[in-house]
Amino acid sequence: MNATAAIGADRPAGLFGPAGARLLALLLPLALLGGALGSQYLGGLHPCEMCYWQRWPHAAAIVFAALAFTATAESSRSRNLTLLAALCIAASGVIGVYHAGVEAKVFEGFTQCTATGKGLSNADLLKQITHAPLIRCDEVQFRFLGISMAGWNAILSLGGVATILFLSLRGPRG
Repeated sequence: MNATAAIGADRPAGLFGPAGARLLALLLPLALLGGALGSQYLGGLHPCEMCYWQRWPHAAAIVFAALAFTATAESSRSRNLTLLAALCIAASGVIGVYHAGVEAKVFEGFTQCTATGKGLSNADLLKQITHAPLIRCDEVQFRFLGISMAGWNAILSLGGVATILFLSLRGPRG
């Protein structure tokens, strides 16, 4: 075996290292956010306030993961941006755990209205309230295999973060 082959022997190949972590950090929140928006705009499911809370970290993760592609996968810049994306995905997953717990009545949800109408006139606010569907955070609108959308977000987000961390931390640091 020559010296070049020996040096690269401990390096993770292809998608089973930082490149895979970076790709997963981009595709996972894209898929989850896309699924949430699709269920809202194509499927007619209206999100509650906590549903919206789970979307924002995924949007931030997409930005961080996309920026990670501006450097080589093994670079410190790419790894750090990938880890920031993973942190955002984890935040959405934790919110999903809490939301699923509220739906299962494990945790108490909100006891007051969580909707806001900042900057609206009284007439506009009244119109918004009377025309908006009342969606409670403690009621499940849709289940797949007995698990709510918040539960699926928690499972997929936190499982994805574990995979991203595993792949990111493999191989040499550069």
